[in-house]
Amino acid sequence: MIDTAPTLLALDFDGVLCNGLMEYFQTAWRVYCQIWSHPKAVPPEGLAEQFYRLRPVVETGWEMPVVIQAILSGVSEPEILANWVAIAPQFAKAIGLSSTEIGNQVDDTRDDWIAHDLESWLALHQFYPGVIERLQQLSSLHSVIITTKEERFVIQLLQQQGIAFPQSQIFGKSLKQPKSQTLRALLQDLSQKTANPSIWFVEDRLKTLQAMTAQPDLSPVRLFLGDWGYNTESDRKTAQLDPKIHLLPLSTFVADFSLWV
Repeated sequence: MIDTAPTLLALDFDGVLCNGLMEYFQTAWRVYCQIWSHPKAVPPEGLAEQFYRLRPVVETGWEMPVVIQAILSGVSEPEILANWVAIAPQFAKAIGLSSTEIGNQVDDTRDDWIAHDLESWLALHQFYPGVIERLQQLSSLHSVIITTKEERFVIQLLQQQGIAFPQSQIFGKSLKQPKSQTLRALLQDLSQKTANPSIWFVEDRLKTLQAMTAQPDLSPVRLFLGDWGYNTESDRKTAQLDPKIHLLPLSTFVADFSLWV
């Protein structure tokens, strides 16, 4: 039997609700210039577009300036897409920095920007068409946001759009745990309150969803790949062939739940 609506709707933030590609690139460029001692000049023509295409490989923030270094070092886009997990640590090791140290520099750079020019930082984020209206419609349904972004950034961006999303329902970077673990805890909590609960989780990163399909205890979680987010055509084709993952267009995401599956 197919559920017509979830007990709980869980949403990723970046790449599902919010398109932060421009901010990602500008922050990554600033940090790249700091770490690799590059003059703070205008980025080379076409670099931003290359970064946008390669954004699907980034799982956490520390990788963003490393993507720029890989591009400018001549690593091809196909190689980055295919071997990023092996490539990224090599560039970090070459400069003697850990992923945590690079990540802290990304956070500090972003914090400084927000402190001195919040408006320009906010302006580089765009919510995907229809998602704000969809969030407003979800007021009667229990929903959560599960993201690797810091909770305070999520709150600031939603507040700018007039959405007062409860902080207790935002599970972000501070948890320092995989999204699968967050979903597992939510499922356990629901199971104590509701018979046969279901969670629908919308994510734009295919590898995150694939890792979840291999965990039997997460079977009550219905998995959706948002095809408008930070993923590739290859990712979307793979998702279409996986019976445990539903490919979800944006036009369906903003529509009634009965159309999702």
